[in-house]
Amino acid sequence: MEKRWSIKENPDSDIEAELSAFENAGTIIGRLLAGRGIRNQDEARAFFYPHIEHLHDPFLMKDMSAAVDRILLALSRDEKILVYGDYDVDGTTSVALVYSFLREFHSRIDYYIPDRNDEGYGISYKSIDLAEERKVSLVIALDCGIKAVEKIAYAKDKGIDFIICDHHTPGHVLPHAVACLDPKRADCAYPEKNLSGCGVGFKFMQAFAMRKGISPERLMQYVDLVVVSIASDVVPVIGENRTLAISGLKKLNENPCTGLKSIIDVAGIGERHLKVSDIVFKIGPRLNAAGRIESGNDAVRLLISTDEAAARRMSRSINECNETRKDLDRNITREALSIIAADPELKNRKSTVLYRPEWHQGVIGIVASRLTSIFCRPAVVMTRTNGFITGSARSVDGYNVYQAIEACQDLLENFGGHTYAAGLTLRPENVAAFSERFEQVVANTIQPGQLIPQIEVDAEIGLKDITPDFFRHLKRFRPHGPGNPKPVFVTRHVYDFGTSKVVGKNKEHLMLELIESDSPKIIKGIAFGKGHLLAKIKKSQPFDICYTIEESVYDKHLPLQLMVTDIQFGNESL
Repeated sequence: MEKRWSIKENPDSDIEAELSAFENAGTIIGRLLAGRGIRNQDEARAFFYPHIEHLHDPFLMKDMSAAVDRILLALSRDEKILVYGDYDVDGTTSVALVYSFLREFHSRIDYYIPDRNDEGYGISYKSIDLAEERKVSLVIALDCGIKAVEKIAYAKDKGIDFIICDHHTPGHVLPHAVACLDPKRADCAYPEKNLSGCGVGFKFMQAFAMRKGISPERLMQYVDLVVVSIASDVVPVIGENRTLAISGLKKLNENPCTGLKSIIDVAGIGERHLKVSDIVFKIGPRLNAAGRIESGNDAVRLLISTDEAAARRMSRSINECNETRKDLDRNITREALSIIAADPELKNRKSTVLYRPEWHQGVIGIVASRLTSIFCRPAVVMTRTNGFITGSARSVDGYNVYQAIEACQDLLENFGGHTYAAGLTLRPENVAAFSERFEQVVANTIQPGQLIPQIEVDAEIGLKDITPDFFRHLKRFRPHGPGNPKPVFVTRHVYDFGTSKVVGKNKEHLMLELIESDSPKIIKGIAFGKGHLLAKIKKSQPFDICYTIEESVYDKHLPLQLMVTDIQFGNESL
């Protein structure tokens, strides 16, 4: 499917004039900043030089004072506390952070991760009954709970208080908990609305530390867990998340916790400078695999471990889970593609909804993501678990899949999530009706352009603009993620220098050497999966390229290279 190149329209801004320090790069850099909502020098300074002092006052979050009062009361009474979290990376890092920090001040504390297959997502009745048996009087729920109205009421009847730390979209009625910490609450004035679940837990511990007079450094020793959650849960890397991510990456590279260090080693990335992409593709999937294949408790045990030998053993076990996860992912994705290929009606829909009772619940979210990417349309993948149908939904850029699922809520037992990812539970007899309703809702609300793969281009530049100094400025935009993606550029009318060639085991990639007609400068680049275009670029005709600028991987003597994502010829360009 041909991709559409869309040059970003940036609002008027005086940022270019104010950022004189950028010298010749200032015009392009200023455009990049304006595209990220940065309008003046103060905002630019905060963007490029974030510091923990820039973190918002945690007591701006609704119910924070009540939450801190309750935890202090629990400590003064020597109550038993249970730290509860979801089984994904955001949940397990949340639990590891809050459990580890509170354990420094209170010994009667335990943690709990629900079983994905037996209990499902969120707070379970089984866990509340277990808390009662263990004489727990306070539960801190992380990355879940904001819609658990009935279960919190059930716990309250048993004399168990809950503090909820969530970042998912609340329902119309909030649980009757001691505190519901969620920046997405309609009545919450907290400035940063897009914290990860672990980020909300961090803010709770920040407020606790402030009230207790604990130095910020004691809490910041756990900030590497926060950046793992930010990257893995794909929350915007701007504002407060950017500050936490930069601090977290620094610790991850210099002195990660024992558990993360062992995962980094088993992933084979211990010898390089770690970036957000390493978390997304190497660290996060391994931690997630524990909850997908075995138990999220394995991930928490690893993350709170201080024993290097034990951490290595646990990391190897989790790595084996990840290999199993990859096999399941490949097989189910292959089967899903076969189902769609064999059904013309499915191929022509505006959404993808698939159900097979035997599919592994732990990987249906990954499969939904792959189908969304392949077909550029929202996808829901479902399986059967304990008599119910559970599903994971993923969406395309700009389309709110949570709202689409919400429009089907009369057919569902439960649902929750974000704009681009959601989960749902329904009865088997409602699968067909849900599939039709969801398709109808998507067809009526999605914009035609959202069904076409888009490449958002930040700026059109010449190859001669790409200098080591310019690249040095670009690197200051890191870390990248939603809200602050890698800058994407277009250069038009480039030529093959004559030395471009195909590389790779099957000659599937292009190693490029490019020039412009008005400059002798040669720039090298790589275009993955574009080997079939070699003959076209060898015709001595100009073509357009869309790319990001990266450190050189294949030639250590070069300071940079182009990562070419698209090549267009003649009237194919927009």
